[in-house]
Amino acid sequence: MSVTVFVPGPLRQYCEGAARLTATVDSVRAALADLERRYPTLHRNIVDETGAVRRHINVFVNSSNMRDREGLDTALSPGDVVTILPAVSGG
Repeated sequence: MSVTVFVPGPLRQYCEGAARLTATVDSVRAALADLERRYPTLHRNIVDETGAVRRHINVFVNSSNMRDREGLDTALSPGDVVTILPAVSGG
């Protein structure tokens, strides 16, 4: 079984317009590596040159921010939902 990765509207242009992607992976790190192989431009918009998730991007596993869990090493189980959520700011 696989996990679902939800891609927000502003980033869909980098994955052929897909709102959701599926991957057979066991961690957030592996999910991002899968995105790097399949959609390198999408990956560059999520992860910086050091391999860390960009500060203005949040990655949720189900309803928990991966930063509040084990970070990139947060384990994934079949059926989990990974949501990529850019921060929104402005004035």
